Amino acid sequence: MPEPPTLVRRGRPLRHGAAAAVLLAVVGYVALQYVYGGKPEPRCTVVSGKGDGASYSFTAEQAQNAATVAAAGTSRGMPERAVTIALATALQESGLRNIKHGDRDSLGLFQQRPSQGWGNERQIMDPAYSAGRFYEHLAEVPGYSRLPLTVAAQRVQRSGFPQAYAKHEPDAALLAAALTGRAPAAFSCEGRPDTDPGGPAQVRAALARDFGREVRPGAVRGRTVTVPVPAPVATDRAPQRGWELAHWAVAHSSSLHIERVAYGEREWRATGAGKWRAAGREAKKGGTAGATAAGEVRIVTGQ
Repeated sequence: MPEPPTLVRRGRPLRHGAAAAVLLAVVGYVALQYVYGGKPEPRCTVVSGKGDGASYSFTAEQAQNAATVAAAGTSRGMPERAVTIALATALQESGLRNIKHGDRDSLGLFQQRPSQGWGNERQIMDPAYSAGRFYEHLAEVPGYSRLPLTVAAQRVQRSGFPQAYAKHEPDAALLAAALTGRAPAAFSCEGRPDTDPGGPAQVRAALARDFGREVRPGAVRGRTVTVPVPAPVATDRAPQRGWELAHWAVAHSSSLHIERVAYGEREWRATGAGKWRAAGREAKKGGTAGATAAGEVRIVTGQ
């Protein structure tokens, strides 16, 4: 018995649809290659400062949000444990992406709800604001630093799946150690110096947004922003705070068009593998690529 013609007619649109989907995928890939110069999306990596081989890799977007979350905590005097709790929470709630959707009216990195008093939509979609609100609530949890991470996070979030935070604790701890500066030269990113240009003004504005009055950028010389390590910690904690600022700059390198970051005897460059290395001593075209004093971080932008 011959095959009914209706089946044949149905098969053709399916084949055509599949072909169209493949064609669209190819076109999309080619477009991305054109826009990004044939390079994949920049990646960032944090490694353990303990030399145990532990590492975590994620996108430049996630790195930028993680650095903002960490800065919001340290600028409020919160300990590294609080930063770990916040980062694990954001990893679970949004994957460290500033998303505009969620359960009911949940938004942003921490999936906070305007209807529950976390702020309006515009505020919650500001990572610095939403992280600050998370820390405000965490600070009200008695003994949060001694509680299991799942318990501390749940006291703030009131999630339907509180145990889900636990799986992110190892990665969040690696991130917190680097982004609070305790693990030096542990955070690196593949830079993209050919993105939309930024400049010293954008770097200064981002520092003010994330750190508030805690950090005051110093002089601008050409494309270089010199960031003094804040005086209150310029003695015993200067190296840690310096590395916090240096790692923050690297995490924001793609969005702020940062080409070089130098602190102490180490330097990161957007070109090449984007790894920390021994710093040179010479000045470079209006920016400084050389070693710095322990009391300052130098950030060289693309324009």
